[in-house]
Amino acid sequence: MSVQDTLDLLKNTAKKDPAFCQALIHTEEKSNGIDSFCTLCTEKGFPIYPIDLILAGEESYAAMRRSTNGGGENSPLLAGEDDLYSMFLIELKQIAK
Repeated sequence: MSVQDTLDLLKNTAKKDPAFCQALIHTEEKSNGIDSFCTLCTEKGFPIYPIDLILAGEESYAAMRRSTNGGGENSPLLAGEDDLYSMFLIELKQIAK
C-alpha cells in the first residue's frame, strides 16, 4: 500500500473518530511531529514511517514540477507542496471543524 493510500485511510478513519483526528492534529505540537504522527498511525494499525512520508512528498512534488512548463528550472516554486505531513494536517483541521 502506498503512503497516499495510507493517508486516505487515515483521513476516512479520522472523519469517523473525532478523538483520533484530534490526536493526529496534536502531533504537530510535539518536538518531532512527523515521528509522533507516524508512531501514532502505526500503533493504530496504519503503518507509516517518517522516511516514507518524506520521500512520498518529495516524489509528488517532483512529479508536479516535471508537469509544469516542461519541468525545467523555470517551473514555479510550489511552497510546501513537498510536505505531505503538513498538508495532511491542514485537511484534518478542516475535518475537525
